[in-house]
Amino acid sequence: MKRNVLITGACGFIGSHLTEQCVELGFNVRAFDRYNPNNNWGWLEHSSFKNDIEVVLGDIRDYDSVNNAMKGCNTVFHLAALIGIPYSYISPLAYIRTNVEGAYNVLQSARALGVEHILITSTSETYGTAQRVPIDEDHPIIAQSPYAASKIGADQLAISYHRSFGLPVKIVRPFNVFGPRQSARAVIPSIISQLLDGKEKVRLGNLTPTRDFTFVKDTVSGFIEIDRSDGLLGKITNIGMNEEISISDLIKLIARIMGKQIEVETENTRKRPQSSEVERLMCNNSRLLEFTSWEPRYTLTTGLTETVDWMKNNIQSYKPHLYNV
Repeated sequence: MKRNVLITGACGFIGSHLTEQCVELGFNVRAFDRYNPNNNWGWLEHSSFKNDIEVVLGDIRDYDSVNNAMKGCNTVFHLAALIGIPYSYISPLAYIRTNVEGAYNVLQSARALGVEHILITSTSETYGTAQRVPIDEDHPIIAQSPYAASKIGADQLAISYHRSFGLPVKIVRPFNVFGPRQSARAVIPSIISQLLDGKEKVRLGNLTPTRDFTFVKDTVSGFIEIDRSDGLLGKITNIGMNEEISISDLIKLIARIMGKQIEVETENTRKRPQSSEVERLMCNNSRLLEFTSWEPRYTLTTGLTETVDWMKNNIQSYKPHLYNV
């Protein structure tokens, strides 16, 4: 029997790649994303798989639209969320309503409809600055931003539904994802778009933090592998590369790939508050490797090269002169 899949946040960066991979695997895919009066499907608008996807627009904050979208599905990948950390300082309540209440709507609907597979998307930001590296799933969780707090709340709600009601939940915790279609609020497309725009100085925030970057196609294959694994039921599973690089060294690597000379100007408006900055993230992916057959196909360099090539052809989608909050 063909698997009927609902993907929330399907028109976004990671969600659109996951949607396309699920179609390639032969799943019947229903793509759920935020209602807009223009019926715009985001990154799926020009997808070569557009005719193979059922798109449903609604609101993750609204139980009825989530429940209706989920009917007839036996698998749910829940990715819909507010994810920009800087904006979470401006509007914390929006993150509670979207990320916590949105997770509730998915979990409660799945419970009511008897959905067999539920994957909830978390984030490495829930760990805060590393207290030990590499970071495994038993690392303490510390909210250093309202965004992180909202995702911790969603994760704990999902775990409670598994323990209280036997809901077949798995929590996917990606570290820093990058690749084609990512918005310029993230550091890699911010750097690349400024260089493609001919900027003499690249404007950034903190340069010392380290991150563990995974190419988006490897990340979504991790989602698929976690979905297939019975051993990960009720568990949190990291997706990452077991590697870290500082933002300063990342800039140099991108400049080398692009054949550019680079000068960096640090702007205070792009920095997080001091106590809110996550200084170090490095993934322990041993659980993912133990319970699945996941193997990354991209290195940081090959992933950056593909991202640069894509952005060269899509630079019109970016506004390099603006700081994306």
